[in-house]
Amino acid sequence: MVFSLFFPIIPWLLQLILFGWFVAVLAFLVTAGTPNYSAVDSNGTVKSPCDFTKAVSDNYGILNNDTTCKFINFNDNDHIFRMQVYHLFGWFWIMNFIIALGQCVLAGAFASYYWAYDKKNDVPTFPVAASFYRTLRYHTGSLAFGSLIIAIVQLIRAGLEYLDHKLNGGPGQQGEIAKYIMKCLKCCFWCLEKFLKFLNKNAYIEIAVYGKNFCVSAKNAFFLLMRNILRVVVLDKVTDFILFIGQLSITFGVGVGSFYWFKRQSNLNYYLAPVFVRTNRV
Repeated sequence: MVFSLFFPIIPWLLQLILFGWFVAVLAFLVTAGTPNYSAVDSNGTVKSPCDFTKAVSDNYGILNNDTTCKFINFNDNDHIFRMQVYHLFGWFWIMNFIIALGQCVLAGAFASYYWAYDKKNDVPTFPVAASFYRTLRYHTGSLAFGSLIIAIVQLIRAGLEYLDHKLNGGPGQQGEIAKYIMKCLKCCFWCLEKFLKFLNKNAYIEIAVYGKNFCVSAKNAFFLLMRNILRVVVLDKVTDFILFIGQLSITFGVGVGSFYWFKRQSNLNYYLAPVFVRTNRV
């Protein structure tokens, strides 16, 4: 079970790789449109469109003494916008799947130890690896379905943010009623996402322990939580407090250690700056 301390590094690396892929593909999609160039005077006023290729070949983009042909933006079309939405949804889905995979694998590893009658003989030699194999072979579809639900909610939240940005940036201003409705929708879907993440986490534990499908596991997890709601609330708050104390202790320890380390460096004029940066990163 020692490997369970290092297993979270694997999902973290997968998420890092996924984020790099997301940024790279998004950069290609954003720049896939036709570039727009316009004449800009010395005051920054955008005038009529211009031919940048001709302007560069003539005089390095300078049209006359006070006007320059500059890049403004890229022309988007419906196809590029749909691909961007599809790409964003794929990132949400795969990211949540990686998180679900890590939760289910650890739950299966801990369950194999907790439910073992004879700890020496019944626990697998590599419980985390065995749980990882079981999860990939038997529970991939359940994890993908649970991740899909959260991804849909996150996509709706992103759509609300996009709509709110467009309404605020348009020629007309939102009315008070529209702002109130938008804030209510954002709040509702934020709460829904938090609830689904909490329920899915417990559903993945049910999947790892009993091997049921996602819907059955989610139902069992929900009613189990409802039967023990007081214990769940108390345990959740106690766990949060213990984690907060642990984080505070680590931050304090790193801060004190960094202070004494950098204070002895004679070539540093302001040793508090690296101490602050190091502590803030922790």
